[in-house]
Amino acid sequence: MTRKRVGILISGRGSNMAALIEATHAKDYPAEIILVISNRPDASGIKFAESKGIATAIVDHKKFASREAFDAALQHELAAAKIEIVCLAGFMRVLTDDFVKSWQGRMLNIHPSLLPAFKGTQTHKRVLEAGAKIHGATVHFVVPKLDSGPVVMQAEVPVLPGDDEEKLATRVIQAEHRIYPVALRLLAEGRLKIAGEKVIVAA
Repeated sequence: MTRKRVGILISGRGSNMAALIEATHAKDYPAEIILVISNRPDASGIKFAESKGIATAIVDHKKFASREAFDAALQHELAAAKIEIVCLAGFMRVLTDDFVKSWQGRMLNIHPSLLPAFKGTQTHKRVLEAGAKIHGATVHFVVPKLDSGPVVMQAEVPVLPGDDEEKLATRVIQAEHRIYPVALRLLAEGRLKIAGEKVIVAA
């Protein structure tokens, strides 16, 4: 089995990155994590990746005059490592349309809500304020429009009486850790086909 070469982009502790790394330890997993890149030099996830023997790179967005220049540096690192699939895992930068299009159908993101509901940030706070009864997580393909790509997989999480943001976030991230490795497996196996706004999963 030839494993797909995966690059992960993070900005912080990278808990979803850790879940993906753990999944790749399975002998039958069709992808391997080759490179982890952070736009923040102090991201604790970089140290974790290094502790697992994975190559890392820092591409500090503050050192670039434009988004285009930053994305070009990202692309250089990914190309040098011969990356085939990109996973965003708590990566807090908006990527340029050209960069996103160059990875069309090969870049996944995990979002802490049941898209298309609650796009953007502070999802747990907004869910609680809205009085929603169901929350969750979504893995989707990345497209130029933020949090709008075709949905690969979702997991529902109940909103319980007495929930605060922290309690709700803890349950949602557990769901994220379950579904992201499954979604990456399906993509690496070539079983995901984008048909318009939908994703079809081949048997």
